[in-house]
Amino acid sequence: MAVRRVVPNIQSEAAQESREFYGLLGFEEVMNHGWIMTLASPTCPAAQVSVMTSDKTAPVTPDMSVEVDDVDAAYAAVQGSGAEIVRPLQDEEWGVRRFFVRDPNGLVVNVLGHR
Repeated sequence: MAVRRVVPNIQSEAAQESREFYGLLGFEEVMNHGWIMTLASPTCPAAQVSVMTSDKTAPVTPDMSVEVDDVDAAYAAVQGSGAEIVRPLQDEEWGVRRFFVRDPNGLVVNVLGHR
């Protein structure tokens, strides 16, 4: 299993202000579902930050997202470790398969793969 990208998720009600601020650092909007907006570097597309009001499809808002090339293998590894699964593995309507797990520091990690 390989990590493709790691994205911090910033919970915020100031999406427009965040877009403008991160635009000063060279980020451009690449996705916007209303409740989540992802900004990326045009020269290094895996360098991203997501701004969300809350996760509209899950019980908690994750602190970060980790995209892997095999989300099913990641889920099996995490389950086998005894880590707390916050949200079980499932497919989302927008084309990702994901689960949430709590890290040792209490942060919620959204682990995903694109279908």
